[in-house]
Amino acid sequence: MTADALAIAERFFSAIERGDIEAVKAIYAPDARIWHSHDLKEQGVEENLRVLAWMSSNLPTRRYNVHRRVAIPGGFLQQHTLEATTPGGPFSMPACIVVEVKDGRIVRLEEYLDSARVAELGHLTSGKTATERKPPV
Repeated sequence: MTADALAIAERFFSAIERGDIEAVKAIYAPDARIWHSHDLKEQGVEENLRVLAWMSSNLPTRRYNVHRRVAIPGGFLQQHTLEATTPGGPFSMPACIVVEVKDGRIVRLEEYLDSARVAELGHLTSGKTATERKPPV
C-alpha cells in the first residue's frame, strides 16, 4: 500500500497542477468526501471538482512545493505550500492534507488550511466578477 498511496498522491497533485480535472475525477472514488478545516464543511466529488476548476481559471500557474509526503496506514499525509499566480499577484498557502485510499482511489481527503490565507486568495482574485472571485467552497 505504501508505494500505491504515494503514487496516487503524485498523480493527484500533478493533475491539479496541470488543471486536468478529469484526471482528478478518475482518482477520486465516486462517493469520496472532501473536508476543509477553514469552513468545517464536507463536500462531494462534483463540488470539489468545481473548486479545482475555479483554481485552474483563477490561478493561471500553480505548483505544490511538497515539504513532506508519507504513507500512513490506509493512505498518505502531505504537507505542502501551494505557490500560485493570481490576477492580484503571487499567492502562497501552507496546507496539510490527510488522505484515505481504498482500492487505488481516494475515498476521503481532509484539508487543513489557514482561513486567513483563503480570504486573501479572494482579495487577490478581485479583478474577477464576484462569482469568479469567490472560491466555490
